[in-house]
Amino acid sequence: MKLLPSAIILLLIILIINNNVYAQLSLSAQLRTRTELRDGLGAPAAKNADPAFFTGQRTRLRLGYSTYRLKLAVSLQDVRVWGQDVSTVNRTTTQDNNGLMLHEAWAEIGITDTTQKHYALSVKLGRQELSYDDQRLIGNLDWPLQARRHDAAVLQFNTTGGMIHAGFAYNQNKESAAGTKYIQNPAGNYAANTNGSSTYKSFEYLYAQRKYAGGNTSFLFFADQFNKYHTGIENNIPVKIWDNGAWQRFTTGMYSSHTLGKAQVTAEAYYQFGKTPAGQKLSAALLSLNAMIATSDHFSVGPGIDFTTGGNSGNTTRAFDPLYGTPHKFWGLMDYFYAGSTFGNKGLADIYIKSKYKATGKLQLSAELHHFSSASAVKDIDGAALSRQFGMEADLVAGYSLTSIISLEAGYSHFFSTATLSSVEVKHVDNAQKNNNWAYLMVRIQPEIFFK
Repeated sequence: MKLLPSAIILLLIILIINNNVYAQLSLSAQLRTRTELRDGLGAPAAKNADPAFFTGQRTRLRLGYSTYRLKLAVSLQDVRVWGQDVSTVNRTTTQDNNGLMLHEAWAEIGITDTTQKHYALSVKLGRQELSYDDQRLIGNLDWPLQARRHDAAVLQFNTTGGMIHAGFAYNQNKESAAGTKYIQNPAGNYAANTNGSSTYKSFEYLYAQRKYAGGNTSFLFFADQFNKYHTGIENNIPVKIWDNGAWQRFTTGMYSSHTLGKAQVTAEAYYQFGKTPAGQKLSAALLSLNAMIATSDHFSVGPGIDFTTGGNSGNTTRAFDPLYGTPHKFWGLMDYFYAGSTFGNKGLADIYIKSKYKATGKLQLSAELHHFSSASAVKDIDGAALSRQFGMEADLVAGYSLTSIISLEAGYSHFFSTATLSSVEVKHVDNAQKNNNWAYLMVRIQPEIFFK
């Protein structure tokens, strides 16, 4: 990993030497710092817990190259908390704190002539971000500093009126002489997928989108596989023993967004079936409907509702898993639901209203109010039925563009939680406080340079 900066510099030199009139180089950087005050982020805080305060930083360097029938990108990323390393050494204090990694390394090869403007057929190979529609199921998870990427191959057919993509991935822990078992425990404290479960062994998907005047509609079929295992006992401790074969999960559905007068209306419906990453039979669904209405050139507001099934029906789980999306965009900015912070398998009903105000060309304000409740019954530790109400969340965000490459963002969120939310079947927090807070200040610096 220490050779990566030198490798990028060497690649840049080679590409400049071999540059021709048809090629273009781009070099971009990103420095993003976020200072946070956490007093109940992700789950209600215990009454005797002290708030957390820290600054995290993402640093990226990205090199892009484009020429006839070829696009190539390499992105180096470092993520760390200010002060995690001793300030007088030239290496990380511990290996666990090493935040330097390769975020992207892909090549897109044009199968058709890239001078063709009406359609293009290509294949994209390597470590890459995947993002479709509103990123509810497949997104780059850009809000967490580490973000998300996949080692995959994607066959792409793009036209002016839409696209068809087919993606494939197959993971292994290392080069092996025999066998294909995949130990899929997420590394570190990062969730493998949106709902915080195991890393996939492989996936395949088909995505098709059709654009038309006033909107677009898309279809997704996504299949992911998880290595089978059974539970054994070692030193009186339960452990996973990996087996041959994989459990398969399937997710399919549609997304549609339309402009109707001054309103932007979006609807989504997905069904999930097969087996969970733990091998349990699965039958679940997600439904979403929302609108944003422009009341003026500066202000828009709109209601919405999201519903994901939950609970069990016999030996079948009804808990929907939103795959590899960007949950921070949808279910409250405090990340209580589907953001790697588990809340059981009860499902979620989220009724909300969102608003945006463009005060000036540089200043934008937004506000959201969510009412969360369980989609299925919740019981306390004694088996008595509890209310389905999880609580309410209010989110306020202000963004200001200082220049074209420098921007500031500040936010404050408050969660009014209930006893149900902190109960043993949901967040399982003892002596939880009812009022939870989170505030942040973020600075983004993103310069970009092009060479021809």
